[in-house]
Amino acid sequence: MQQSSTPAQSDTIDDAAVQIEGLSLWYGAKQAIDDVNLDVPRNQITALIGPSGCGKSTLLRCINRMNELIPNVRIEGQVRIDGESLYASDVDPVEVRRVVGMVFQKPNPFPKSIYDNVAFGARINGYQGDMDELVRRSLEQAALWDEVKDKLKDSGLALSGGQQQRLCIARAIAVQPEVILMDEPCSALDPIATQRIEDLMRELSSDYTIVIVTHNMQQAARVSDRTAFMLAQEDLVGRLVEYGRTEQLFTSPADRRTEDYITGRFG
Repeated sequence: MQQSSTPAQSDTIDDAAVQIEGLSLWYGAKQAIDDVNLDVPRNQITALIGPSGCGKSTLLRCINRMNELIPNVRIEGQVRIDGESLYASDVDPVEVRRVVGMVFQKPNPFPKSIYDNVAFGARINGYQGDMDELVRRSLEQAALWDEVKDKLKDSGLALSGGQQQRLCIARAIAVQPEVILMDEPCSALDPIATQRIEDLMRELSSDYTIVIVTHNMQQAARVSDRTAFMLAQEDLVGRLVEYGRTEQLFTSPADRRTEDYITGRFG
């Protein structure tokens, strides 16, 4: 089984929604990720796995330019969505974050009503359509409508943790993104709520391209179509080790380090 410095990739991707090319990032003088190349297929779920500190969340935040909110960040390389560079000088980061939605590790509904949580982004973006219909449709897509349709004026903070996370997904959907990023979306949830979010991800992947960071190997195996394994070694810089179809990567990885991590020998 090979162990090389260049990542193993099992096949080519014909229809990539997101293309990451030669991506490196520094926080001040500290390099966090190095020369990542990754094509994310459209309308599939791609999981990023690897030990803590390997750059998974940093890579995820490069896809919607959220790292730029941190002082002294420097980025080299390209991230493209549908062939358009996200880091071109004429691209507005706010527009990038409309096209690329984000769901965080801890549910973070606004201290507003359920209705206003979902409508918030659409209002900011000047949505001119039927707002009631948009809120209903977004909550339906997030598998939450039946539970909240009679209490849309109640605070989003009054919902359970799993419901709050689905509310945050509805909020992301409402601005009609092309890509949804999820940074450990189930880590704060119980097993039942986790299963609902996983089922929801599978349903949403028919309409959206989803990239998820997870520490849960079983979750990556259950929900993703493709998996990317990242690792930071002695220099503490995150690099892509292997990327391929999830079933192949979990059953017959091309790199010994991938097998060692998946089987729990390290990490």
